[in-house]
Amino acid sequence: MSQLFKNRFVQAIFLSALFLQIGIWVRNFAVLLFVMDKTNGDAFAVSMISVAEFAPIFIFSFIGGTFADRWRPKRTMIWCDILSAVSVFAVLVTLVFGSWKVIFFATLISAILSQFSQPSGMKLFKMHLSEELIQSAMSIYQTIFAVFMVFGPVLGTFVFQQFGIDVSIAITGVAFLLSAAMLAIIPADHQMDTEKKESTILEEMKSGIRYVLGKKELKLLGLCFMAAGLAIGLIHPLAIFLVTERLELAKESLQWLLMANGIGMIVGGAVSVLFAKSVAPQRLLVIGMLANAIGMSVIGFSTVLPITLAAEFLNGLFFPCIQIGINTMILQNTKGEFIGRVNGTLSPLFTGSMVLTMSLSGVLKEITSIVTMFEFAAILFIIGLVVILPIYNMKAPNQMLAKE
Repeated sequence: MSQLFKNRFVQAIFLSALFLQIGIWVRNFAVLLFVMDKTNGDAFAVSMISVAEFAPIFIFSFIGGTFADRWRPKRTMIWCDILSAVSVFAVLVTLVFGSWKVIFFATLISAILSQFSQPSGMKLFKMHLSEELIQSAMSIYQTIFAVFMVFGPVLGTFVFQQFGIDVSIAITGVAFLLSAAMLAIIPADHQMDTEKKESTILEEMKSGIRYVLGKKELKLLGLCFMAAGLAIGLIHPLAIFLVTERLELAKESLQWLLMANGIGMIVGGAVSVLFAKSVAPQRLLVIGMLANAIGMSVIGFSTVLPITLAAEFLNGLFFPCIQIGINTMILQNTKGEFIGRVNGTLSPLFTGSMVLTMSLSGVLKEITSIVTMFEFAAILFIIGLVVILPIYNMKAPNQMLAKE
């Protein structure tokens, strides 16, 4: 662990993630609360915030992944953070002198740029870390995100309530610039592939799809992604009904379920650091899928708050196993020059599946029941688990594919 934290890349990427998460959560809750105030809680206006967050994943994920494979990752990430900051400050100026509706662009533009930045970040992990350090580094990286799942909403709400939308947006812009400054500390990019071939964007997109279809591990991971996305989308919009219908509590009690899940994620992320090197990533993924299937099943049946909170904690505790397992499997089973396209192919499978069932969950709940929905989601997680079982005992490559 001391070797990991002495690594210059690790120090820089973790600090960058810290500043980036501060900016994202302050922005997200400032925009949400600001739009709520301006529209008196109009459901359509609030839903447009989610559209601004998720739509770029469909439209730009594969394109961004392809360009991430063509461009140098450090430079790409720095410019994405700088352009995000510039767009945020432009929105701030427009807020002061023009229409408030431009606030949606603060989320939209950053979400688009993240589709170029995120796969570049994956490439940097592969470029600068040895095989034995990657899974531990990924565990800590995911723990940073887990901490902000709990404290991010508190931070964002506090900043908006104390200082208003203008200061919130300004803080977001500064946080993005600080993230870019941290990335500048990362050692210079170097070529990960031994041969650079001239090809068109379309040809590279096709070769990325062929690469995923040609590797058993990545195909199975894609199917697992779809099952998990379908399950999460099915129950995500229904959390409030757990509180009001199953537990018969006020809707404000939802915060306790979210907090139990978030605390579980923090603990799970921290614990996963300890055994990340000793457990294969596909086994972490199977463990996480099984635990979440059990947790979802218990949550659906429970009518007692302590039991529901315990199940939410269990889900959060093992969710980092899913994230770490997936990211490590992608890095271990993908050549360096294909990481962006592989990430850009798999991510929309998850998000698309999630949005599909999110759009149907309300109707399905009316036809069936909330218990049925949660039990079906648990079954989908079991299906995703079964998909991964053929490679459960697969050994990691002796050398990272980046070294090929």
